[in-house]
Amino acid sequence: MSSFMLSLSSILRRSIPPTVLSHARQTHVQILIHGLIHDATLQTDLLLAYSKGSLLYARKVFDKMLERNMHSWNIMISGYVRKSMHRDALSVFDEFLNSGLKPDHYTLPLVLKICAGIGDVLLGVMLHGMVVKLGFENCVVVSTSVLDFYSKCGKLNDARIVFVGLSWKDSVVWNSMISGFAKAGLHLEALDCFRNMLGNKAELDSMTVPTLLNVCGKLGDVTKGKEIHGQVLKNTVLHKDTAIGNSLIDLYSKCGYLCDAEKIFLSLRNRNLVTWTTLISCYGFHGNGKESLRLFEKMKDSGFKPNSVTLTAILASCSHSGLIDQGKKIFNSIRSSYRFEPTVEHYACMVDLLSRFGWFNEAIVLIRSMKTVPPASVWGALLAGSLVHRNVETGEMAARHLFEIEPTNASNYIALCGIYDSRGMWSDVSRVRSEMKRSGFGKTPGCSWISIGGEIRTFYQGDFHSSLGHKINETFEGIIGTLLLT
Repeated sequence: MSSFMLSLSSILRRSIPPTVLSHARQTHVQILIHGLIHDATLQTDLLLAYSKGSLLYARKVFDKMLERNMHSWNIMISGYVRKSMHRDALSVFDEFLNSGLKPDHYTLPLVLKICAGIGDVLLGVMLHGMVVKLGFENCVVVSTSVLDFYSKCGKLNDARIVFVGLSWKDSVVWNSMISGFAKAGLHLEALDCFRNMLGNKAELDSMTVPTLLNVCGKLGDVTKGKEIHGQVLKNTVLHKDTAIGNSLIDLYSKCGYLCDAEKIFLSLRNRNLVTWTTLISCYGFHGNGKESLRLFEKMKDSGFKPNSVTLTAILASCSHSGLIDQGKKIFNSIRSSYRFEPTVEHYACMVDLLSRFGWFNEAIVLIRSMKTVPPASVWGALLAGSLVHRNVETGEMAARHLFEIEPTNASNYIALCGIYDSRGMWSDVSRVRSEMKRSGFGKTPGCSWISIGGEIRTFYQGDFHSSLGHKINETFEGIIGTLLLT
């Protein structure tokens, strides 16, 4: 290759955003002027540069390539994956397979990532077969991608098999397995996997910690959450991580430690929109709507523009605290001040707020003004308000829509029964219960849990078969007896 061609190649390879597109265009012109467009190396370098700045230009170069090497195929697929253009990436991959080439250790992780993103289990399993057939089982990057695919698609048994078979496990591998358990709702298994991770001397990273804190929050296990927080404090890198700080705020709030959540918020130097939104949501969760509003205004004064999630959080806070005027003002400002349409979540929050106040006519008008078909969350909010105010008419209307949208959700039938029961409409209660029996519905029993000696103990409503059941009842009766005597 001549020095001129080497110079052009160097320009293309070293170009970085945001100047990459202009450099690629200028270099492309020089390649055309000097008749070098069919040089395979320059074509690949040009494709790489365009893939960083414009996939449209990259695809034009790719389609005109007479000879495509493995690198060019991987560049095109990678470009689409990076932009989450999964269907386009799969189209290129199909073309790649039809060309007679076999995927390598760069191609397979890319396509497995697509499968995890769109939930294409069949293609993912086929790719796993390719991994075995092509002998990439011992390639850490490829095997980790297989594990990540199975974990994200909820195929935990397959994920375990891949996980156990890995001879070398870094924090990325452990985090993939922990995330899989957490996503599937297997929270205790996630924490057990974390303990094994520490036992194997794997380092805690910024991806693992938020997942674990979220698990602790869902379990209400503040003790384990504090242990993880302690490990974060020992690590100077993790201690400064904003995402971890946001997760700590959420954890302490869910476990009832609002003061600790506030302390974490105040200690964070690099607050982002998620940080503000999380604490706003925390105040709302604890029924402190006025504090949510104060923080919402302070956030805007600090230069942060609320997004859809932030507005949902503040509307929910207004609903939980009965701040109807403030909630209506914020809802009406979504179009006027923030220039976008209210989402389904915003409508659901407003219907919930109006229904809690018994303003059912206004709630129904709002529902009918929606530009999309009202989903279950909106009708569910109306049904919940109807139950609070024992409003049979709106309750029946909401329930009728819910029965059509989610016919297998027993809680809707139970809520309607509650409305009839509060009005002494026994025949209607009997009718709805008969419908539930006919459909084979059962209510999931309520439960509570407590951490004793680091172990989570769960108690279900009506469960007298626990080994400690009789002892618990005896203790409870003894407490009641003592209170009656005092």
